[in-house]
Amino acid sequence: QVEVVESGGGLVQAGGSLRLSCTASGLNFEVATMGWFRQAPGKERDGVACINWSGMKVYYIDSVKGRFTISRDNAKKTLYLEMNSLKPEDTAEYYCATTPAANDEYCSGSWARNWGQGTQVTVSS
Repeated sequence: QVEVVESGGGLVQAGGSLRLSCTASGLNFEVATMGWFRQAPGKERDGVACINWSGMKVYYIDSVKGRFTISRDNAKKTLYLEMNSLKPEDTAEYYCATTPAANDEYCSGSWARNWGQGTQVTVSS
């Protein structure tokens, strides 16, 4: 049984930082492409950043490039998202999931599987 658990969300002022974590069990984390996705109220769940099994290939959406960093620790079966210079428009529920590839086509909500329950990130202005 696959279990994915996100943590690290919270309320932060604009310009602040948060670090999200995601632990996964019941799947071959070491060989899985993983990603972070987010869903704001009334919007679709979209990809934010994805990383391949080795960490050598990463993908970011344009709006977070230079501010967010995705990384992974395969020994701990944990995925991370370091978020700096946060903006109010980053406010959303953030989810961790598997995805076929770390590129613009597959780092999307429609391709992701094995969702966690999410962690809320709220950025105040």
